[in-house]
Amino acid sequence: MSFSKLFQFLNDLNQNNNKEWMDRHRKEYQAVRDFYINWLNELDIKLARIDPEYTPTPGKQAINRINNNLMFHPEKPVYKDHFGAGLDKEKGRGDYYIHIGINENLVAGGFYKPKKDILDSIRAAIDYNGDELKKILNRKSFRETFGGLIEEEKLKTAPKGYSNEHKHIELLRNKTFAVMHPFIQKEVLRDDFQDRLVKIYKEMLPFRKYLNHAVTV
Repeated sequence: MSFSKLFQFLNDLNQNNNKEWMDRHRKEYQAVRDFYINWLNELDIKLARIDPEYTPTPGKQAINRINNNLMFHPEKPVYKDHFGAGLDKEKGRGDYYIHIGINENLVAGGFYKPKKDILDSIRAAIDYNGDELKKILNRKSFRETFGGLIEEEKLKTAPKGYSNEHKHIELLRNKTFAVMHPFIQKEVLRDDFQDRLVKIYKEMLPFRKYLNHAVTV
């Protein structure tokens, strides 16, 4: 089994996105899913070796359901066009998300549109020591890897309790504090793909530690 088989399955599923087709190809789906879980298990071990604060996350716990939630999004197809997984999972902390699909491949980390209490904690940390976060975001290797924070909707004015003249107002106006690095399929198929994810994890680590410290202290 390989990622090429995984991509082929997702392509076939995308062209036959219905329960009847999935039921007929359930064994194929299970084989692809098992491959991805085992691959995640290997990556999980590597990440735990380099980060003493890492929370071990077995592949079965990390992998997301392939079914879309039609109750809240009835307009979506029955099945997703990707396999998603979150490693280093711990309640209240940002995970290390890996997205492998036919239209998009990426690794991301941080907090994407977090709930109010988490967002408030991150803003409080920026108010107290935003210089440290800016230093992390502006590091040359970090910018080369991620570019910057994921661009999402921002507040038009200062958040409640903060001045528009705050020296970190541009950071405080963010509603998302996450970064991502995209891949093309050819990169995912390379033998060194897992090692590249370990390298990216190391680059992202100071950023995630800053955020995790902000929401747990």
